[in-house]
Amino acid sequence: MKFTELDLPADLLRGIEQIGFTDLTPVQEESIPLALLGRDVAAQAQTGTGKTAAFLIALFTRLSATPATGKKRGPRALVLAPTRELVVQICADAEGLGAFCPFKVQPIFGGVDYEKQRQSLRDGVDVIVATPGRLIDYIKQNIFSLKDVESLVIDEADRMFDMGFIKDLRFILRKLPPFDQRQTMLFSATLSQRVMELAYEFMNITDKVRIEPEQVTAERIEQIAYHVARREKFPLLLGLMKKETETIRVLVFVNTKREAEHLSARLQHNDYRVAVLSGDVIQKRRMKILDEFKDGKITFLVATDVASRGIHIDGVTHVVNYDLPQDAEDYVHRIGRTARAGALGKSISFADEDLAFFLPDIEEYIGEKIPSTVPQEEDLCHNYKRGIPHKKSPPPDKKTASTPLKRPRRRQGSGGGKPGGPGR
Repeated sequence: MKFTELDLPADLLRGIEQIGFTDLTPVQEESIPLALLGRDVAAQAQTGTGKTAAFLIALFTRLSATPATGKKRGPRALVLAPTRELVVQICADAEGLGAFCPFKVQPIFGGVDYEKQRQSLRDGVDVIVATPGRLIDYIKQNIFSLKDVESLVIDEADRMFDMGFIKDLRFILRKLPPFDQRQTMLFSATLSQRVMELAYEFMNITDKVRIEPEQVTAERIEQIAYHVARREKFPLLLGLMKKETETIRVLVFVNTKREAEHLSARLQHNDYRVAVLSGDVIQKRRMKILDEFKDGKITFLVATDVASRGIHIDGVTHVVNYDLPQDAEDYVHRIGRTARAGALGKSISFADEDLAFFLPDIEEYIGEKIPSTVPQEEDLCHNYKRGIPHKKSPPPDKKTASTPLKRPRRRQGSGGGKPGGPGR
């Protein structure tokens, strides 16, 4: 089915045509017609299947049917997402699809200018795309009201549970108009029991859409797993990357922030252009890092799973699971950062003595065996700089340095005398 076959507003069709969309993906073909009829939709679809465009097209169509008045307005639509990166990506897609639509889309998330976001809400917006935490902060201050919301979208609902946002999500949903006075669309990688319980509680009679992927992982990704000792992972990483003759852009996943910082320091010590992306990196810095990675100023981006969803970077040549993920679904999201937009990509996983037992669960989830091997001596690079240079301590204060420390005198008498003396 083509987008021109749908009953969409002319301004929206112009935006769709401008970004080059012609044919609907399976999730779009199943969910958009239902949403255009005003139905509530709960859709199961993997990342990269076009679900963002599906709910934005349905949302913009509904808002176009009842244009906003000229007065200062509260949001008419709310999109909730689990991560700041996903919020940014949704807003970027909304900017393209709604390029000719008169809607103001406002991202709301932590780590950026608090007062600027608050003022934007006071001035009036049509669509809010937000993570739960910062949004609740503004709600409690009565900066704006959700009473005029006509459309609600919950994106990656399963991830909301995984990240502990379900309490915040319920708080927000209870501030909205009743479910029979708004349209709700829920998108999730799985329509698990806990996700459907949320749908039954806060949605009208829901139409389910399930798009089962023919292949869980992208078919243009070459996958390989190395059974390697933990102490050999770094030499193996360097050795494999030195064999790559073409320009590379490598996204390296680890399981902890501490490991990310340690690995980044080792790479930097060996003259690689590298940066770290973890949960506590402030948003302004995150966006700068991603821009530098996209522009090629950074060759290696070492990241925790904060980067496995919601980040779309064309041209990632390699994804390295330096640490195997403990959740099989995270493996799919990680390697999905490469082979985007029809390109080829390579996924390299290190199965060490601590994490190798997660490999069978991953293979069961993706429905295929990952080709595995043991690294040969020529795969390892032993000629690298060991250790990490420590930052120099600041020079001591001259006044302090010139004054020798005096040992305190012991007090005689109570407990301080010689054995057997008066102090005993």
